[in-house]
Amino acid sequence: MVPAALKAQVVQDGNYRTSAHVRSDGTIMDGNYRTIGHVKSDGTVQDGSYRTIGHIKSDGTVQDGSYRTIGHVKSDGTVQDGSYRTIGHIKSDGTVQDGNYRTIGHVKGVDWKYSAALLFFFGAFK
Repeated sequence: MVPAALKAQVVQDGNYRTSAHVRSDGTIMDGNYRTIGHVKSDGTVQDGSYRTIGHIKSDGTVQDGSYRTIGHVKSDGTVQDGSYRTIGHIKSDGTVQDGNYRTIGHVKGVDWKYSAALLFFFGAFK
């Protein structure tokens, strides 16, 4: 079962160009609808070949495929690296900002924790 938060669709870069899509089954596709990854209901993040590349914990901890902490997402949408340095912000209106508050993308209907997975693992906002 995919979290209700993943029932949304579009991820856009800073210029509102579609950079990714999230399907209701947790499949992540690039802007050209090629499958680039998957997010399972337990928070496991997989690449397009179903290899585990990371984990999103319910407390906002982001781990790599070897369970090493590589980041954190705070409840206010602040995104931090593994050393707790702020590297971005995911605002309640869907705006994604870098650590200097410059807008680098937009998400529509994707929960902020899963938006962070797109940020950490799939480069959706580059």
